[in-house]
Amino acid sequence: MNITTMNNNILKIKETDSTNHWLKEQSEKQALDEGTTIVAEFQTAGKGQRGNHWESEAGKNITCSMILYPEFLPLKQHFLLSEAVALGLKDAIEQYIRPVDIKWPNDIYYQNKKMAGILIENELTGNIIGKSIIGIGLNVNQEQFSAVAPNAVSMKQVLGKEINIDALLEKTITAILFRYNTLKNGNSGLIASDYQDSLYRKSGLHLFADKNGSFNAEIERVADDGFLHLITDAGEKRCYTFKEVSYCPPAP
Repeated sequence: MNITTMNNNILKIKETDSTNHWLKEQSEKQALDEGTTIVAEFQTAGKGQRGNHWESEAGKNITCSMILYPEFLPLKQHFLLSEAVALGLKDAIEQYIRPVDIKWPNDIYYQNKKMAGILIENELTGNIIGKSIIGIGLNVNQEQFSAVAPNAVSMKQVLGKEINIDALLEKTITAILFRYNTLKNGNSGLIASDYQDSLYRKSGLHLFADKNGSFNAEIERVADDGFLHLITDAGEKRCYTFKEVSYCPPAP
């Protein structure tokens, strides 16, 4: 396999099935420094949340994975890692486009369209997270998306111009590691607060759906364990984990 080294911790390959899978396999063969990132020009089987396929045109976007060792983080607070990564990705994008929001749990939205997604795969050692593989898909220069991803948007579509992918990649890695180190240094309260302030549809009543149907509610908070706490328009408090509730599209 042809591997290009951009710097000590960034490796680039032409194609793989999934950067998460590639990095996980490499980490089992050898010790990798924290922050080591693999970037692929094309993924044949890129994964998104909920088991979805991540659509990405070859050479047009950022599809990468980073390895972290958040052993300092108690398992019951695991979602803080997701918050830190999402904030870092948001920080990087906002050097070009602002504002963007974080749609719970960790998609990046521009207005009502999805610009980026994050897939975190944790490996547990007892009650701690021994290793995390952070997969990132960011729509950069792609201009057309299939009907399978009806609400996708790229940075180029918003800005109307081409983005230098390598420069954006380095900004993204730097921003994510900055937020991660903020968490590592004990500033979990700042991460949690910034995450809440960055939430998509963070204010007012919006339409959600669960197994019983749709309902109007506002976001009360997202807890450190990742549970979404809502308050319905009738004043009822509801709590959901990932996949138990979904956002309904806004009215046309």
